[in-house]
Amino acid sequence: MKSELLIVDGYNIIGAWPHLVKLKNQDKLEDARDSLLHELSNYQKYTGIDIHVVFDAQFVPGIQQSYKKYQLSVIFTKEGETADSYIERIVGKESTLLTQVTVATSDLAEQWIVFQKGALRKSANELFSDVKRIKKAIEADAQQYRLQSYRRNSPWSHNQIDRLEKLRDDLTKY
Repeated sequence: MKSELLIVDGYNIIGAWPHLVKLKNQDKLEDARDSLLHELSNYQKYTGIDIHVVFDAQFVPGIQQSYKKYQLSVIFTKEGETADSYIERIVGKESTLLTQVTVATSDLAEQWIVFQKGALRKSANELFSDVKRIKKAIEADAQQYRLQSYRRNSPWSHNQIDRLEKLRDDLTKY
């Protein structure tokens, strides 16, 4: 089975997601980056997809660095290097028979280049929809977990609860 790698063009996503655009327009770019990383971290933990988030050095000059945050790989390119060129280079290295690479960006030219190198492409809106869907799934799982622990502490047996639910359903028909 192929492992999956999602490479995210960080500033492209920040410029496309409404709540992150709002933060960026309020000169809270660091908050927007942190919010993006937090949301992608939850997405990564739920889906099991390895995620690398790439930011251009244009907004934070002179600090080429890579580090882990929220179990994500965060990369700031070196000064003068765009996120696009970095992503293209990484796609060339990482796209193998054992790894399926997907690049999240709404830059159409970049999508075509990475597609030619063997990666899949995902727009910022598609990623936003996926993240929202996963958020709902996480909430549903958490709710189910809370219900299970509630039932575990209940004096009623599962058969009794099932019978009571059936009685309730029968009563609501009238």
